[in-house]
Amino acid sequence: MNNITVLQGDVLTRGITEDLYSRFIKYLDATPKTVETYTRALRQLFLYFSRHGIVQPRREDVMAFRDWLKDTGHKPTTVQNYITVTRLFFRWTEQEGLYPNVAEHVKGAKIDRAHKKDNLTSRQVKDVLEGMDTERLKGLRDYAILTLMVTGGLRTIEVIRADIGDFGTLGDDTVLYLQGKGRDEKTEYIKIRANTEKAIRAYLSARGAVEESEPLFASVANRNKGKRLTTRSVSRLAKYNLVEAGYSSERLTAHSFRHTAVTLSLLAGNSLEEVQQFARHENISTTMIYNHALEMSKNQCSETIEQAIF
Repeated sequence: MNNITVLQGDVLTRGITEDLYSRFIKYLDATPKTVETYTRALRQLFLYFSRHGIVQPRREDVMAFRDWLKDTGHKPTTVQNYITVTRLFFRWTEQEGLYPNVAEHVKGAKIDRAHKKDNLTSRQVKDVLEGMDTERLKGLRDYAILTLMVTGGLRTIEVIRADIGDFGTLGDDTVLYLQGKGRDEKTEYIKIRANTEKAIRAYLSARGAVEESEPLFASVANRNKGKRLTTRSVSRLAKYNLVEAGYSSERLTAHSFRHTAVTLSLLAGNSLEEVQQFARHENISTTMIYNHALEMSKNQCSETIEQAIF
């Protein structure tokens, strides 16, 4: 097999040679988002090799790269993703007869399945929504987005992918068809209840005439007016309104609205299967994480200990 030589200069800044990179991506048949993620990971890998003078990587070098990622403050999920990409890359180089698979069985990072973000209580959700300025178009849009997220359990990616034409009726229900995480088509839908529908229709009415192919929620900024929002912009507007309502914890983010929807559904007595379907969890074990957290919150051990002592 040929040895991999870590190239210098402009080629290195792009991670790997264009030819090798293109061949690898073609082999993966990946989506643009996946290509972006893989490019970022491989750039970090090869920059690490270059800085440490590694021209013939060994298994120990891949493990050292993993440890360097941890030591430099990368999140466990990022470390896991980068090592996953590294394993795929070297598996491919071995298959192509280019270089041995020196990353085989190298472990990434241990991912804690417990929630990193908090949910909101029903009272806190009410505080956030009631404190929003709905006199202007941006406020109407943001109110509709957050109401939809907390009543429908939407992810930010589902919010930005929604089009005007996805909002309609099915039988006697108002629904919104969704393109979920990892999906190529809008094969799922959620029911839209009266208050949420009212919020969305108020926003659309203020927005004016639109085509069904246009995004359901659009930018109001002069530079991007009418264009589709990004997940980052949805995260920003959610965080802004949380802080405005007095909830500035780092554990409260846009995902907290989805987290709240699932939590309140379980608290209301809905079954795990019902909540799994509502939240569009591929695996019920994900839903069970929420349920386990609620069961832990009901544990009275600390109260009984305190009563026994004091």
